[in-house]
Amino acid sequence: MSNNLKDHRQIGQEQEIFFTNDIAPGAPFWLPRGMIIFKELEKYIRELTEKAGYQETSTPIMVKSELFKQSGHWEKFGEHNMYNLQLSDEENDNQAVSYSLKPMNCPESTVIYRFRPRSYKELPLRLAEIGRLHRREKSGEVNGLLRVRQLTMDDAHIYVAEEQIFEEIGNILYMMMTFYENFGFEYEFRLATRPEKRAGTDQMWDKAENALKEALIRKGIQAGDKLGDGAFYGPKIDLHIKDSQGREWQLATVQLDFHQPEAFKLEYIDGDGQKQQPVMIHRAIFGSFERFLGILMEHFQGAFPLWLSPVQTMVIPITDKNIDYANQVFNQLKEANIRVELDDRSETMQARVRDAELQKVPYIIVVGEKEEKDHNISIRTRGQKEIRQDETESFVEQIRKNIEKRSTKLV
Repeated sequence: MSNNLKDHRQIGQEQEIFFTNDIAPGAPFWLPRGMIIFKELEKYIRELTEKAGYQETSTPIMVKSELFKQSGHWEKFGEHNMYNLQLSDEENDNQAVSYSLKPMNCPESTVIYRFRPRSYKELPLRLAEIGRLHRREKSGEVNGLLRVRQLTMDDAHIYVAEEQIFEEIGNILYMMMTFYENFGFEYEFRLATRPEKRAGTDQMWDKAENALKEALIRKGIQAGDKLGDGAFYGPKIDLHIKDSQGREWQLATVQLDFHQPEAFKLEYIDGDGQKQQPVMIHRAIFGSFERFLGILMEHFQGAFPLWLSPVQTMVIPITDKNIDYANQVFNQLKEANIRVELDDRSETMQARVRDAELQKVPYIIVVGEKEEKDHNISIRTRGQKEIRQDETESFVEQIRKNIEKRSTKLV
């Protein structure tokens, strides 16, 4: 990274977003400002999934290891990439039972699917989960938010009949494009095919790979190749983005899985009353919240879009005489659900403005005798030298629209 550009860990410290500590290697401590960003991203993904007909679920963080043995994950990840522990089973003569902290959500999603018999009328069944996962990454590979041991995944598992595959994959690709275009990222898709070590038959893989190729053709998407880079249970389409420094990252993914429905004997009853096996689609838009946010911090160099900024406006009175009017402006912004702070420290006005600039606050509002007399505010927009005057009500209306649009540009 260029000397002029900051690492996301430095930005995280300076803007009080997150930090790491040796007491929990590979697991971030989120500070209040970081949680604001985290929750805004959660809110956004929930809006997208609810609009697309997903239902949100939640599954346990720790389950018996036998679940991952049945899914096939144990053979691939097992003791080297999972956190496992032996616990005595009091209900079974205190025999030792192996438990695991889940490294992925998909096996437990099948438990929800199997909760009761399913009908073809329920398909596509779209189950979303924002789940906390644990992966036993090597210490030398852990890197801030970009490679962590504790991560939060915006996961979804969709159960479809075979004839529904193309439409569902197409809808997911559209969701991915909508999401990343909203952040102004350049992106492209790559088709990842069967790895050398995999579950299932060649016939199963042929069917899955051909289905993804057909879905791309139907959407008019030209995708690059990632030969041999599919998940062990199925091929996938990955979305790659370029950040503001021209670096490439793989984030969103959609995966087609014929293996786990077979491994878990998933069924639904079709229109003729016959048992059929659904197809499982795995989908993540962020990839992981942690990695996405680390990339986002470096992409914007801490100058987040208004809707994500932990502090959206900073109100600064020029002198103590203007504190009452500054509080009046502060309260107007707060009542409009704008994230606002008031800096009435005994520092000079110039020092307080400089601190707000270093924190990359989108809008700095300065009020003095003139503003109080004219019943308006002086506004400095991040990245601009000009100072403009406006009425508080008019300013609130402008930035509320900007926030609602989730725009990457300031007004």
